[in-house]
Amino acid sequence: MPVPAPKPGYTDPAIIRNFCIIAHIDHGKSTLADRMLQLTGVVDERAARAQYLDRMDIERERGITIKSQAVRMPWTVTEEAATGLDATGPGTYVLNMIDTPGHVDFTYEVSRSLEACEAAVLLVDAAQGIEAQTLANLYLAMGADLHIIPVLNKIDLPSANPEKYAAELAGLVGCEPEDVLRVSAKTGLGVEELLNHIVNETPAPVGEADKPARALIFDSVYDTYRGVITYVRVVDGKLNHRDRIKMMSTNATHEMLEVGVISPEQVRAGELGVGEVGYLITGVKDVRQSRVGDTVTTQHHGASDPLGGYKHPNPMVYAGLYPIDGDQFGDLREALEKLQLNDAALTYEPETSGALGFGFRIGFLGLLHMEITRDRLEREFDLDLISTAPNVVYEVTMEDGSQIEVTNPSEFPEGKIAEVREPVVKATILSPSDHIGTIMELCQTKRGTLQGMDYLSEDRVEMRYVLPMGEIVFDFFDQLKSRTKGYASLDYERSGEQAADLVKVDILLQGEPVDAFSAIVHKDASYAYGVMMAGKLKELIPRQQFEVPIQAAIGARVIARENIRAIRKDVLAKCYGGDISRKRKLLEKQKEGKKRMKMVGRVEVPQEAFVAALATSGPAGDSPKK
Repeated sequence: MPVPAPKPGYTDPAIIRNFCIIAHIDHGKSTLADRMLQLTGVVDERAARAQYLDRMDIERERGITIKSQAVRMPWTVTEEAATGLDATGPGTYVLNMIDTPGHVDFTYEVSRSLEACEAAVLLVDAAQGIEAQTLANLYLAMGADLHIIPVLNKIDLPSANPEKYAAELAGLVGCEPEDVLRVSAKTGLGVEELLNHIVNETPAPVGEADKPARALIFDSVYDTYRGVITYVRVVDGKLNHRDRIKMMSTNATHEMLEVGVISPEQVRAGELGVGEVGYLITGVKDVRQSRVGDTVTTQHHGASDPLGGYKHPNPMVYAGLYPIDGDQFGDLREALEKLQLNDAALTYEPETSGALGFGFRIGFLGLLHMEITRDRLEREFDLDLISTAPNVVYEVTMEDGSQIEVTNPSEFPEGKIAEVREPVVKATILSPSDHIGTIMELCQTKRGTLQGMDYLSEDRVEMRYVLPMGEIVFDFFDQLKSRTKGYASLDYERSGEQAADLVKVDILLQGEPVDAFSAIVHKDASYAYGVMMAGKLKELIPRQQFEVPIQAAIGARVIARENIRAIRKDVLAKCYGGDISRKRKLLEKQKEGKKRMKMVGRVEVPQEAFVAALATSGPAGDSPKK
């Protein structure tokens, strides 16, 4: 019996299918989403572009997805297609698709998207096979009790080996190799069959339409003109245009100015019913009113029990962000509030540095997350920022039994320390078996402990290590990629703490410590860090009118030293006679240059020195892409 077409303003939950696409980075999620948008007709040929759902410039430049994007698509199952499906009749269905990021640093985006779905399309590159983030995302989807639809992508590539990887994927998911769908997102081959399969396999959303409205906020964005736009998945009841709604965690009430669906642009609708994914606009400009994971209900006759929210992620890496111009501190605070609305994994608190002034200590989920956040703050909010070297949180126990949490090297206590505990992670490395030796050597130099090793197939191995987080937040991934010719993939999760022999290395200019250059490192690596930073600063700091010693010290003991020779510069030396305006022009030019200097004691340190030295003391080179 044909399923009726959806009526405007109301959609029967029986014809709704909510699913997301999960995969390792660069396995073709966004390209598959493009083909689905074209096949369902929500994006016409004229408006189509590659990675259509990647809205940010930074996503398109880097070729990665940073934000999950939800989109509503109609899909008609024909009589002919319905004959091959056991659970679905012909008719028009409503598909709510969420395209998710693949990088480990944006796992929180994926975990929130899974809560708004009933099924997950697990996409695997037919030329590369299962990688670390494939496994991580699969376990997330299984933990959320989603139906898994295994799909092999890029079967049109000459190097594709669909038979081998279909067997690998089937063994992982627990199905037969012939049940693994084969598609080419680039050419569109097999995508129609996949859409029919999604309609057939994905359970319809379950909820009670006659109960008080309950909707889960899974994302929010800030619009300069319209205020906070909240993305929700309706679980029970319905939300109507002009309803008065209540946020259950804050008890704040608002009138809804607009409700609608994303298809893929915002389309106004009369109401959102059970199982639907859409957006709400209340006109509120206060970004704290819309929290990800909160439950939305109606003010009158609303629900009394909120939905289960999200487990908030622990920051993996901390770094300081400071405006180059101190007057921009207030702008930076407002920018962080608005960005936190869009990126719920971000945490921050104000801090002060003797060298850099007022700024914020920000918690990130990884190095790429940190780099993307800084880029977005500079581009979207027109800020000029300096970031300090990333570091992790340490627990320091003093001899008198007191405990201190250290998120910043400047907080590292003086005096007698009984124990320092550092966070560790469980890392999963997938690689061709030819590279086992080089991976083991790298992990041993990073103080790693091998926990186990399994062969996924004849030539692919999974290695499990426990590694100190402080060792992997810098250049670990770059080194792993270079030693395995780019074939290894890495995934990691927090796994408690361990005691370690850590010391604080201070950098002194003219005998005064510069807190921005301090670092907490392992005792064995302290000398190398001191020599590297002293040498780097000698190149970066311009010669002063007096000799400047640069020293690296642990406590009172100096472990490395460099000297910057003295220079005397007189910009008026070449002006003998002539108009006074020429001298004034030279003095004004020199004055502009001095504005860019920071005074540390009696030493002038240019901003470029902070930027370059902090970049080299942390991750080297370009951002890691896992």
